[in-house]
Amino acid sequence: MGVKRVLLASPRGYCAGVERAVETVERALELYGPPVYVRKQIVHNLHVVRDLEARGAIFVDSEEDVPAGKTVVFSAHGVAPSVHASAESRRLKTIDATCPLVTKVHVQARRYAADGYTVILVGHAGHEEVVGTMGEAPDSIVLVESVADAERLELPETDRIAYTTQTTLSVDETGEIIAVLRRRFPAIRAPKKEDICYATSNRQWAVKEMLSEVDLLLVIGSRNSSNSNRLVDVARDHGAASYLIDGADQVQEEWLEGARVVGISSGASAPEELVDGLVNFFRARGTTDVSEYEVLREDVRFMLPKQIRQAMTAAADG
Repeated sequence: MGVKRVLLASPRGYCAGVERAVETVERALELYGPPVYVRKQIVHNLHVVRDLEARGAIFVDSEEDVPAGKTVVFSAHGVAPSVHASAESRRLKTIDATCPLVTKVHVQARRYAADGYTVILVGHAGHEEVVGTMGEAPDSIVLVESVADAERLELPETDRIAYTTQTTLSVDETGEIIAVLRRRFPAIRAPKKEDICYATSNRQWAVKEMLSEVDLLLVIGSRNSSNSNRLVDVARDHGAASYLIDGADQVQEEWLEGARVVGISSGASAPEELVDGLVNFFRARGTTDVSEYEVLREDVRFMLPKQIRQAMTAAADG
């Protein structure tokens, strides 16, 4: 029978923070010439990283791997203050591509800690965003990863408790964790605006709305992409078959058995060309009905880092 219809979740793909981070590296390569060093993956997508490597970016695990005096870009996920200090001691020229929404979480955690609060950070251990946030006040921040963690968390008797969250979590699961925290610590202080970013929330919402229309959901994103994994989780939590793939070449035939309508979404760090490749995969198999399933439109834009904007102005004036 084959796949008769493909629905494209909208919104999907690049968010404003990812666009800003990727363009930051591209502009740095144009302005300063290769090599430009990047600490960690600029965004969690293998395709993007390989493309930038081919253009002269060098990805390193630590700022200590960057030769003294060279230029280094910090990834969209943010870094701890100790990384900035280390880079300064090595006389590195730093360009901070941290997503502004991640920066907001850093500032929030730092302020809570400075005011004497114990800060509960809801997030995934080891994720670069969490590592950076915890580095803002390591003695004051406690990590909670699950409802079970929240239930067994032991804190000193105090009303000065606050929480913040990683920006790329499951909206539903995080809501369950926060409900436990509010029950156990009634005086807990919440962020003025929720920390899960607009793009993460919107992509999960679009997937949920589309699930009743599809037999299978394919999510394009890399394995280390938190927000991409959450899209798969959301679909599976609602009883839908769903798989995470880096591109069309990873689709397995058995997934398509009995699937008449396939939904496609992509994580916030996945470029649209990968979606196009997956659509072409289905077109080559005879699928002719491909349409957008639009839930809402996004119009968020972030300015490039100051160093890049200043260098672009100087280049134009020159």
